[in-house]
Formats: sequence, C-alpha cells, structure tokens
Amino acid sequence: QVQLVGSGGGLVQAGSSLRLSCAASGRTFSIYSMAWFRQAPGKEREFVAAINWNGRGTYYADSVKGRFTISRDNAKNTVYLQMNSLKPEDTAVYYCAARDGSYSITRREYDYWGQGTQVTVSS
Repeated sequence: QVQLVGSGGGLVQAGSSLRLSCAASGRTFSIYSMAWFRQAPGKEREFVAAINWNGRGTYYADSVKGRFTISRDNAKNTVYLQMNSLKPEDTAVYYCAARDGSYSITRREYDYWGQGTQVTVSS
C-alpha cells in the first residue's frame, strides 16, 4: 500500500506559478512511477504529467508542455509539479497517482491516488 498526500494548490492570477507536492508513505516510493492528473468541473479527469521511478523519463500532456515540470526526490518520498505561466484553463483539482511499473498516461493504470489539491487561476 502507498498513501499519497497532495498539497500546494491555491488561488493565483494568470501568468503566475505554483508548485504542487505529493508526499508518499508506505511501500518503497522509489519503485513507483508517478503522475499528476487534473479534473475540472464537469469534465473527465485528464493526464497532466508523469515520471518514471528514477526520474530519467518524463511525459507531458500537450496542453502543459513547456509550462509544467514534473520531478521527484526519492530521498524525500515526494513528487513535484512546477506550474509556470498558469492559465485560467489550468483551473482544476490536481491529483497525484502512483503505479508499480513504467509510467502511463492512462488513469485506470494507476493503483494509488492522493486526495487532490485545488488550483484556481483567475484571469
């Protein structure tokens, strides 16, 4: 079992930056690929970014490529999402997720989920 706790969300203006964190506990964090998904009101939960177990492989949704950066610190059991140049369309609840295997962009392939942290970007 892995427990995930996300944090760092908030209300910001367009063009601002935020850094989300997801702290893991339980089984060995370093074996898991990690990802961030987001869900806006009335929409499906969508993939944002993923990183493999050693941090050497990352993948991004086209909508955030060049603006968001996913990273991890296995010594701290934490994954991060640095979000720059935020837009109103980035407004959503952001969820971190973990899976035992290669990273994936598919929601159903993730075994563990954090509780979500709200990001609101005003225009």
